[in-house]
Amino acid sequence: MSENTLKKYIESSSELKIYQHFFNEILRQKEHVLSEREEELLALSSEFSGSAREIFTMFNNADIRFPFIKDEEGKEIELTKGRYIKFLESKDRRVRKDAFTALYDTYQKYNNSFAAMLSGSIKSDKFYATASKYNSSLEASLDDDNINTKIYDNLIETVDKNLHHLHKYLKLRKKALKLDELNMYDLYVPIVEKPKKDIPYEDALKQVENGLKPLGEEYLRYLNKGFTNGWIDVYENEGKTSGAYSWGSYKTHPYVLLNYQGTVNDVFTLAHEMGHALHTFYTNKTQPYIYSEYKIFVAEVASTVNESLLIKYMLNNTKDRMEKAYLLNHYLEQFRGTVFRQTMFAEFEKIIHMKYQNGEALTAETLSQIYFDLNKKYFEPELKVNEDISIEWARIPHFYSSFYVYKYATGFSSATAISNMILNEGSPAVKRYIEFLKGGGSDYPLELLKKADVDLSTPKPIQDTLDAFGKTVDELESILV
Repeated sequence: MSENTLKKYIESSSELKIYQHFFNEILRQKEHVLSEREEELLALSSEFSGSAREIFTMFNNADIRFPFIKDEEGKEIELTKGRYIKFLESKDRRVRKDAFTALYDTYQKYNNSFAAMLSGSIKSDKFYATASKYNSSLEASLDDDNINTKIYDNLIETVDKNLHHLHKYLKLRKKALKLDELNMYDLYVPIVEKPKKDIPYEDALKQVENGLKPLGEEYLRYLNKGFTNGWIDVYENEGKTSGAYSWGSYKTHPYVLLNYQGTVNDVFTLAHEMGHALHTFYTNKTQPYIYSEYKIFVAEVASTVNESLLIKYMLNNTKDRMEKAYLLNHYLEQFRGTVFRQTMFAEFEKIIHMKYQNGEALTAETLSQIYFDLNKKYFEPELKVNEDISIEWARIPHFYSSFYVYKYATGFSSATAISNMILNEGSPAVKRYIEFLKGGGSDYPLELLKKADVDLSTPKPIQDTLDAFGKTVDELESILV
């Protein structure tokens, strides 16, 4: 059947019109579809194409062992990946340094094995990209969302131009910790004490409801429906999985899993997961089944909009100076980890994939040097980049899902832009945002975001978000210094 014939069928049939985007997507990617036999061979190869990722997962999660270190009280405790961040949050700098050194010394022992694993994954990506007639692995990966590589480049370039905001925050962190020199192992220790008050779950529900009032009566009605109709599994229980997530099928309402402990972070988690839940609810309520799944590219936007609105509500309603400082630092740390850190990862991915594409070997030494240089670019001169960090690439699982991490940064930036428009414009911005939530998978991610007045084809959403980060640093500095 010719493309023109198909278009005529769609135009002449009301029943087929619903599938317009579905067919457009097939036609868009037709130049990358191979012959039947070739596609069969590619499908057969998938049995082993993920071997590098599987080996990494088993080695990193099950086989690797770390040494014992002494905690704050001098007690010998085995270092694990689960305990690592807790150690880095220790007020005892010796503990932080020992944990940092022990972890990366261990990864360094296996640097050649990890390099072989990551190189194998990159080779697999290149093979499938070339076989499907793409110019690069980056192009192939982004094409699934119909994203131009310029979007990826815009993110990296805009963040690179604004690293002075990060450096200003690092300088403040050094002052707050009263250190002569900030090191890599000083990045996670809190600079503001966490509020000690326990927040009952019912109070958390009220805080989230109040924080999300700018989203309008309809959104709040659906939110309360979720709160009162059994959508949420709240507390930790025997045999219950850890963490938090939202899930649902097309024929049911969304479900949210929490492990609520009464902390401020748990309140943000509640808002976050209900953002996912309401995104799913609006999508399933509006779209046919074929468009009920939305892309990862937009998935974190709805959750982060909720967090952004909530933190602004909390900041405007606290009278406690140090509680305000804690909330500001919570936002800055979230930003540092989601925008700056993930963009650095994205830049690392781009470099190493290009090197392989250009025929260069990805040895452990090459990978470590690239990663070390990027850390120096992002963190110096306000932080001493310890050479131990050069092997950190070896422990990042996202590198085995190529060109994925940039979506965290674009999603955070999009959510920041949307929440600011909601607070500044009110009803018109809310209406645009709800249309975005209703879109599901009925259009491409960039087009869906344009419905909410966010255009990622320009650097503006990223730049505005980075400027907001800089202003937040200034606000925190006015309290702490």
